[in-house]
Amino acid sequence: MRTANPALNENTFTRLERTYADSDVMSIQGTVNKIGMLLVLTIASATWTWTLAGSESELVFPLLTVGIIGGVIFGLATGFKPTWAPVTAPIYCLLKGLFLGGISAIFEAWRPGIVFPAVCLTFGTLACMLIAYRTGLIKATENFKLGVAAATGGIFLVYLVTFLLGLFGIGQLDFIHGSGLLGIGFSLFVVVIAALNLVLDFDFIENGAARGAPKFMEWYAAFGLMVTLIWLYIEILRLLAKLAANRD
Repeated sequence: MRTANPALNENTFTRLERTYADSDVMSIQGTVNKIGMLLVLTIASATWTWTLAGSESELVFPLLTVGIIGGVIFGLATGFKPTWAPVTAPIYCLLKGLFLGGISAIFEAWRPGIVFPAVCLTFGTLACMLIAYRTGLIKATENFKLGVAAATGGIFLVYLVTFLLGLFGIGQLDFIHGSGLLGIGFSLFVVVIAALNLVLDFDFIENGAARGAPKFMEWYAAFGLMVTLIWLYIEILRLLAKLAANRD
């Protein structure tokens, strides 16, 4: 079961014991419930930061920074120790909510009216990809998984190279962040790949339930899907910002 999401892969299952009581195994409904809980925590945290941006804007950047650093720490902790997911996954989502609320406020100040469409497109994409997966319109074949994993790895490699070059004041790849046709095309490609990663997440959840993974894997699988969903939202936000800038 290949997946581009570093939190969800075949090794996750092979590291776990296979003997659990029926009442202690992962289920699809249980995972859906956990996704709902994590989503509520993320939205609540993001809404709080978003609200602060209107009254105490000086707090937004510190909260955004805490969200980034804390999210990385608890995200890595969850990835390395799936058994911690019932505790670390909710904390991760609360911290990422701080980041999302802050970054959304910044984008909204830059391009008014951009956040609501980004939110709608993110959840609309989630619904469409779920329908496509459940109806068999998109199937998570091995070749599909390989292609999405390779594309995702390539995207993060480009981001990493861009970041490292930026540290030395080198901007050869700045075009991918611009509002020109190349920048918009790159963002559109990233949005498509992020959306396709949702299919791999759905497949991971379905296979985990079928293989009788332990109950805590519901939290871990929900965490993995939230990682993809947060990435998708950020990329849609960036794409809409580029489109708005291109029209100016």
